[in-house]
Amino acid sequence: MARKTIFGREPAGPLDYLRKWPLLSVMIGTFIFLYTPLLTLMAFSFNDSRRNIVWRGFTTKYYEKFFENEELMIAFGNSLTIAFVSTIVSVILGAMVAILLWRFRFRFKPLYEGTMALPIVIPEICMGVAMLAFFARVDDVAAFLGMEGVFYGWGWPLNLGSITIAHISFTFPFVAVIVRARLAGFNKELEESARDLGASDWQVYRDVVIPHMKPGLIAGALLAFTLSLDDFVITFFTAGPETVTFPVKVYSMVRFSVTPEVNAASTVLIVITVFLTAIAMWLQNKGTSKS
Repeated sequence: MARKTIFGREPAGPLDYLRKWPLLSVMIGTFIFLYTPLLTLMAFSFNDSRRNIVWRGFTTKYYEKFFENEELMIAFGNSLTIAFVSTIVSVILGAMVAILLWRFRFRFKPLYEGTMALPIVIPEICMGVAMLAFFARVDDVAAFLGMEGVFYGWGWPLNLGSITIAHISFTFPFVAVIVRARLAGFNKELEESARDLGASDWQVYRDVVIPHMKPGLIAGALLAFTLSLDDFVITFFTAGPETVTFPVKVYSMVRFSVTPEVNAASTVLIVITVFLTAIAMWLQNKGTSKS
């Protein structure tokens, strides 16, 4: 007897489901391996006990302590300020680099393209040490010119300058990669049509190219913001003596003991990071599907 079909396809039988079990097992195992520690941390942020290994009941008092902790709030404000400024600059630089690599041909272009990708592939510890050496030399030159403490001797938010510059240096290549991927699907006939209708170069970019780039710009901005907000290694090497960011502050708290307050702070950072990353991925996929 012929099997009934659904939309032209035969319904899956027992053997079909058995063939999928290895794939499903790998997927489930991967999710358990990746997310069990995070879910455990988030669960114990509601633990009514100073010892994380013992569950004493549900409470939200450690979130109240977290939001009442002035040092944590200052560190969180520093992180948001750095992330906001570095995102704006990274989007501008990344868009310019993406247009340069997409539109123009020049000598040593592969070398330039590879150099732009270095901040993405090299370890963060190397970036941190390099930035530390760079700012140390800048301070030496500034001290010689009578401008000692050029990065650290000013008040807020100027004392965040070194961290902001370091974050821009490793976030704008991510923006460039995303925007260039978006431009790869651009129909150049639209640009030629706009020029035939009398549009200037600026009008072509404003009315044709930039609207096409918009999903990539948004996705790149959210990714840059997320990378800057939760960065620890590069920030640790470039922060001044009176400058503390949220990840660095959480790390200093963990050095003494892992308390529910630390878990609450980490949970807040995880939620913000996951939320922004999800939006960035959704916008990027949306832009890619439309192209």
